[in-house]
Amino acid sequence: MVAQTSVATIVSWGVAHNLVGNPAPVFAPISAVITLGISTGQRFRRAVELVLGVALGVAVGDGLIFLIGTGGWQLGLAVALAMSAAIFAGGTAAVVAQSTVSAVLIATLSPPSQGIFFVRVIDALIGGGVALAVMALLLPVNPLTVMSRVARPALDVLIDGLRGVARGLSERNVDRAHDALVLVREGEAKVDALHAALPEGREAATLAPLRWHARDALSRYVESAEYIERSARNTRVLARRSVTLLRDDEPRPRELVESVAALAEAAAVVRRDLQRGHTPRDAVALVCRSVAKASEAHQQGLGFSGQVVVAQIRAIATDLLGTTGLAHDEADREVRRAGGQPGVA
Repeated sequence: MVAQTSVATIVSWGVAHNLVGNPAPVFAPISAVITLGISTGQRFRRAVELVLGVALGVAVGDGLIFLIGTGGWQLGLAVALAMSAAIFAGGTAAVVAQSTVSAVLIATLSPPSQGIFFVRVIDALIGGGVALAVMALLLPVNPLTVMSRVARPALDVLIDGLRGVARGLSERNVDRAHDALVLVREGEAKVDALHAALPEGREAATLAPLRWHARDALSRYVESAEYIERSARNTRVLARRSVTLLRDDEPRPRELVESVAALAEAAAVVRRDLQRGHTPRDAVALVCRSVAKASEAHQQGLGFSGQVVVAQIRAIATDLLGTTGLAHDEADREVRRAGGQPGVA
């Protein structure tokens, strides 16, 4: 970010000063800095909006202040017109805010005095354009780094939650199972962060030539994100019912513990392979083992909460299979076969 901003300010100043001929192109580097100040999802689209907002505010401020002069009421009128123009043009909140700020700067710091040439509008567009080019070409964000940074904590929540439940069931320890439930609940923000990072990752892999090689690996993250989110939600239900199972002293056959543990290891394989840029096909065998063990536990006889745990194991298994590249119907059939119940979802 520091290198991008420094280069963008230097280049935008140079272009506006040397090529356009503006002796003091203040709005070129300002526009560049504002544009590069965006750091999260849909960065390129929002950056374009901010560039347009700066240019619109500069245009309105330049024209209006030259015609009516400076002062308190003139400033208020310039702000009102800049906001109205941005809203009328269908601008987002960022566009409206930036056009307003630009109009204020024009009206208070550098009001026009020699005529309306709109050179500063050109400066704003130059600065924004340079920033967008730098964003795409100079040290563009690595989409795999972005996705790995948020996917690992989300998968950690899933893995640690399942392992904690397995230990709680194995030791008949309600507190340990409850700790796993709390961990999954508190980890929801990490799972949400995975979803929020997808637009930035897609954008970097699409717009930055240096990151085009990452498209295939990124697509695996994108395709897996929804399955990871659903698995985490179902793990919360599984943990809650496991706590109830232990409190009610329901049956907890060894196969049920092994099933949850195998599911945790399958999720760990998914985490490992996604980080390596591979499709996590090695997780399939572990998922199928988990489903088979859950079916064995079911056949031995379970209470109500135990049956719910088995249902959640099957749901999580289906979603984890989705991360391996299987379509939902294929994953569902695989779960049925592993459970020895071809006619049951």
